[in-house]
Amino acid sequence: MAANFLIYGLVNSVVLMLSALGFSLTFGLSGVANFAHGGLYLTSGFIAWMLIHYLGLPAFVSMLLTIVITGIIGALIYRIIIMPVRGIALSEVISTMALGVAMIEFFRYIGFVTYDFTLPPLVAGSVDIVGVSIDYQRLVIVGVGVLLAIILWFFTHHTKAGLALRGMSQDEYTALSLGIESDWAAMLSMGMGAALAAVAAMAILPLGIISINMGYDVLLLALSVTVLGGLESTAGLIVGSLLVGYAMVFTSTYIGPQWGTVVYLAAIVLVLAIKPSGLFGKSKELEERV
Repeated sequence: MAANFLIYGLVNSVVLMLSALGFSLTFGLSGVANFAHGGLYLTSGFIAWMLIHYLGLPAFVSMLLTIVITGIIGALIYRIIIMPVRGIALSEVISTMALGVAMIEFFRYIGFVTYDFTLPPLVAGSVDIVGVSIDYQRLVIVGVGVLLAIILWFFTHHTKAGLALRGMSQDEYTALSLGIESDWAAMLSMGMGAALAAVAAMAILPLGIISINMGYDVLLLALSVTVLGGLESTAGLIVGSLLVGYAMVFTSTYIGPQWGTVVYLAAIVLVLAIKPSGLFGKSKELEERV
């Protein structure tokens, strides 16, 4: 039982990290809270499904194309939807939230609500690890999560584009004085965040059906993890994913599966009430702002 808890708790934590990575990256690099994140996740799943079933493309090729297409969609969202209201935080939230809901409900409207929509696993089969049976797709998820964390760290610390994005996020006025264009940086971060949402979908969705309500669930999960860890902190994202992931597995196993959802919703409320900046966040607390 302990081995089962540890292994599936880790897998669930990496699922949460992948689900939240695009949302956290976009906010951390551009300051835009992209509430269309869940809509992009769901849309990428249906794009991959349509490429496989309507165009007959191989699954792996369809998934790669989907990641590219979703990244372009994210960049266009910034250019068309966010750029006109850039700097007005409430307008950014409302516009991205409305767009995300529209994307999700569009697929409900056209009838993508049955159990027929699934993506094939990248690797079929399962293996026993210390007596616990786990399918290869879940191991793929863990591998993708670790690989992405390494790649993103290298990108943001050792490439010109990554350093420019970090500079913009730390001090926009100084970055502007050095010739870094803020709209370019924000559009790039939106595109990357959308592409990461698609990567998460390609890894996670083969575990089950593509459900419309998943778009809303992914957004809430991303919010709970990033709020808990701190919106600007990668380390906080990892720690928050581990805490929420293991807590969800614990409550689902020992209390009841219906309580798993309560965990991440409670995390949002409690953290905002006790420590609004999150565990590793750098935002100032109320007493420091007044």
